[in-house]
Formats: sequence, C-alpha cells, structure tokens
Amino acid sequence: MNVRTAITAAALAASLAGALATAAKAGPAPAQPGADKCYGIALAGKNDCAAGAGTTCAGTSTVDYDPGHWKYVAKGTCEGMKTPTGHGMLTPM
Repeated sequence: MNVRTAITAAALAASLAGALATAAKAGPAPAQPGADKCYGIALAGKNDCAAGAGTTCAGTSTVDYDPGHWKYVAKGTCEGMKTPTGHGMLTPM
C-alpha cells in the first residue's frame, strides 16, 4: 500500500466512524427531569429531537430556530426565550 492509498483509506475510515457516531445518537436525548421541551430555539445540529418529516432526531436539524425541533430547557423558561424568529414554544408549530 502506497502513502496515497493509506491516506485515502484513513480518510474513508474516519468518515465512516463519524457517520456511525451520528447514526448512534439519532434518537431523542434522554428525558431530563425539571426540563421542558422547547420548540423553535435550537440551532442547526443542536436539537435534542425532532418533530416532522425529513429528520431522524437529536442533532439532525439543518436550520436554526426550526419550530418543529426541540431542545430541553429549564422548566418554565421556554416561552420567555426570544430568538430572531420569535419566542420558544412548548408545542410544535
């Protein structure tokens, strides 16, 4: 195996490992006592789960502040959170 082939193989292995890690966390984040699911506040890739078509769950949102994705926040704070698109919501839009 030459150096170029070894580098290509290493890059492919790293890509596969990353894809497997993403797939492994594709479910919802574990329940958090004392927290609310707050929709519309998560940044892209930082959601705790998703609601709606085209998503698989935690960490899969592709846009900031999508009203169909939620993130856990301290109980009672969601609706007071302001984003560039509005406030957090306790139910999906």
